Amino acid sequence: QVQLVESGGGLVQPGGSLRLSCAASGIIFSINHMGWYRQAPGKQRELVASITSGGATNYADSVKGRFTISRDNAKNTVYLQMNGLKPEDTAVYYCRRLIAGTSVASWGQGTQVTVSS
Repeated sequence: QVQLVESGGGLVQPGGSLRLSCAASGIIFSINHMGWYRQAPGKQRELVASITSGGATNYADSVKGRFTISRDNAKNTVYLQMNGLKPEDTAVYYCRRLIAGTSVASWGQGTQVTVSS
């Protein structure tokens, strides 16, 4: 059974940092592209950052220079380090996996990130 479990969300002041984790089970983690998405109230879900099975990364323009995605294949975990958080980063953050070369994908349940003073 595929499971993606996000953690690390919470309430943080503007300018603060959070590190999200997504632990995967039931998959061969190393062959999956991994991504972090977010959805704010009333808005569509959007890609924040992604990392391929080979380690190539991609970021939304709105988070470039502030967020860093990384993966640890030995721990079946993908991370999102978020620095310089802004109120507009407030959203539910979701982890997604996609088997490389296929359309087979799964989502996590999401973790809330709230940036507010």
